[in-house]
Amino acid sequence: MNSLNLIESFTEFKEFKSIDRQTMMRVLEDVFRSILKKKYGTDEHCDVIINIDKGDFEIWVNKEIVPDGEVEDSNTEIAYSQAVKIEPDFEVGEEVSEEIKFEDFGRRNILSLRQNLISRILELEKDQLYKIYKDRIGDIITGEVYQVWKKEILILDDEGNELILPKSEQIPSDYFKKGEPVRAVVAKVDMRNSTPVIILSRTAPEFLERLFELEVPEVFDGLITIKKIVRVPGERAKVAVESYDDRIDPVGACVGMKGSRIHGIVRELRNENIDVINYTNNAALYIQRSLSPARITNVEIIEEEERADVFLKNDQVSLAIGKGGFNIKLASRLTGYEIDVYREGAEDVEDVDLEEFADEIDSWIIDELKAIGCDSAKSVLEIKVEELIKRTDLEEETIREVFKILESEFE
Repeated sequence: MNSLNLIESFTEFKEFKSIDRQTMMRVLEDVFRSILKKKYGTDEHCDVIINIDKGDFEIWVNKEIVPDGEVEDSNTEIAYSQAVKIEPDFEVGEEVSEEIKFEDFGRRNILSLRQNLISRILELEKDQLYKIYKDRIGDIITGEVYQVWKKEILILDDEGNELILPKSEQIPSDYFKKGEPVRAVVAKVDMRNSTPVIILSRTAPEFLERLFELEVPEVFDGLITIKKIVRVPGERAKVAVESYDDRIDPVGACVGMKGSRIHGIVRELRNENIDVINYTNNAALYIQRSLSPARITNVEIIEEEERADVFLKNDQVSLAIGKGGFNIKLASRLTGYEIDVYREGAEDVEDVDLEEFADEIDSWIIDELKAIGCDSAKSVLEIKVEELIKRTDLEEETIREVFKILESEFE
């Protein structure tokens, strides 16, 4: 390794790792001074001159001129008779500067320098990567799938840095192959064994927010504010938006003409249903909007319990609850109220709560039925077997057995 190759390696490192000039100069000087300390015991009498642009460097050793026969340390002193050979005008007490060639360090010192250099490069690279991505938390990035494992995916960014997308941060229906482009948001940056680990996410609400900024110029420009986002990744999301400009319809702008803007986001999220609603400080109206597409008859809010009783017609209950109960769960998270759904005028003393059948029907089956809004015997019997098969994970045989048990109660 000669001086030219050494500087070239740093120049290349600077170009690819974005190390600033000042840092690179400091690292180079530190590396050389560590070798000078080993060689001379000190580096205080040495000058290191580095020229990054030309790709070279110079090392000068300054020695004090002493009378002949009084040299005590040849590393820091030089005899008068030797000094005048360099420059006849020199006098005792002055300093002589001698240039040291890189090759003069010896093979062992050069190898030590190289190892020190590699170590500092790796250290700088890690620090730089940590700083870059620490500042990018919450930002969306695009990378390429490099390796697919059972619990996580290794992704490379444009500069070849390794990023991790854990299985828990992937949308359930995500499926990636090596070489495929991936978009995700930077969720967090950890240091593990002095190595930065960048964790990405496609399930975080911030990912959906960044997608809206990319697809909707009014959101990017701040004309439309996203007040809150709640998601069940891959299934459903609710986005509350607001605009301080009365001329802008925030929901219409986010959805776009014939859904042109929202469609791109939905495709990226593997067909996740996205409800965009107008934010309001009116709690009752906010709850009503959050339960879209169901049409609400009345809302009663119990503030001290942070609870809301919502009344609907029979045909709207299943819409309010939604498939798997996602609609009502997300509405509760969005509004901050625990929402209970009631059928309008549904005071049927002959109806029986499903929990009353716990001795005859397995609890997991009852949970499946409750998840689709069926919390009583009659609410189950009102739905056809075929419809229940579609809306739950239950087998036809299981559903028919449940029907027999419930029907026998009313017989």
